Amino acid sequence: MAVTAGFGELCSILSALAWAIGVMFYRQLGATLPPLQLNFLKNLLVMAMLLPAIPLLHGLAIPSFSAWQIFAALGSGLLGIGIADTLYFRALNELGAGRMGVLGNFYSPFVIVLGYVFLDEHLLPVQLLGFALVSLGVWIAAWPRRGAAARPAHALRGLAYALLAIILMAVSIVLVKRVLEAQPLLWVTGLRLLGALAGLAVIAWLRGETAQLTPPRVGMPWRKLAVAAFIGQFLAMVLWLAGYKFTQASVAAILNETASIFILLLAAVWLKEPLTRRAVVGVVLTLTGVSCMLWVR
Repeated sequence: MAVTAGFGELCSILSALAWAIGVMFYRQLGATLPPLQLNFLKNLLVMAMLLPAIPLLHGLAIPSFSAWQIFAALGSGLLGIGIADTLYFRALNELGAGRMGVLGNFYSPFVIVLGYVFLDEHLLPVQLLGFALVSLGVWIAAWPRRGAAARPAHALRGLAYALLAIILMAVSIVLVKRVLEAQPLLWVTGLRLLGALAGLAVIAWLRGETAQLTPPRVGMPWRKLAVAAFIGQFLAMVLWLAGYKFTQASVAAILNETASIFILLLAAVWLKEPLTRRAVVGVVLTLTGVSCMLWVR
């Protein structure tokens, strides 16, 4: 046996890094843009980036999608990007990045259970050990220290938003997993984005908030939003879906949890936040767990 990183596993880890960078930008953008507006505008930018990328990577031929595949891709985008990302941004504003990193730890258990029930996926014993180590490492590293920050004013509401977002993300990726295996990656990505944008437009209309589908006239941070959309959404999402396309959904989900560790390390280097001894222990446990997840026969 040897420790090897397959293409799908590598994509999952790089996706976690890209998402961690994006979270830092989204946390700053959330101070001026409401969650629905932020989500809609960043997805518009991502769609603009994706449209020229599709023919460059896949050519001009349009793939043949079945009706079910189109429904699954659109539905996955509505649930996993349109609704889940909006709820995630709300929770991020309520709880902060540290607590969201901990709550993100619930993502892989949901995917593992759904993957077992609907995709007939199973983990090797050493990969189950890796799951436990990654979970423990993220929990130790990301849980805020006692007294380090005040309790959020709306902690329960933020918790509800976060858990619902995580559940919807897990459902959305299991829903589109078989489509990813059968169809070109960027075409599926485009359909998911289309479902997200259409869903957000309908939600805004039902809530009487269609004004949030347009950018503010003054003080719009276009440059920061463009960087966040490219790194934290375009790259992160393509790599995220590639991970699920080329490896088991349960394995990719666990490797995605390393985003919390990347957030921690980036905060120490970029934002000059202290890197505690407990955080170092969490990083070591998480990296050990990732090694177990990549252990193949």
